[in-house]
Amino acid sequence: MIEIFKTNVKELSQARELVVLLNRHFPEARINFDLHDCDKILRVEGKHFNLGKIINLVHQNGFSCSLLD
Repeated sequence: MIEIFKTNVKELSQARELVVLLNRHFPEARINFDLHDCDKILRVEGKHFNLGKIINLVHQNGFSCSLLD
């Protein structure tokens, strides 16, 4: 399963911190950002992960995050 999220993460350092955090909660998932995309894409690939928890973790760290349609 692959899910794509729109975020407002702008800095590479912020993206790296979020990837570390998300990997702690979803160690089997592949997680990365595409900050060159206009939607500042967060991509999560794996067999099992919780969409709501991903969104909440990003929100708790001060960023917007929503599932990209």
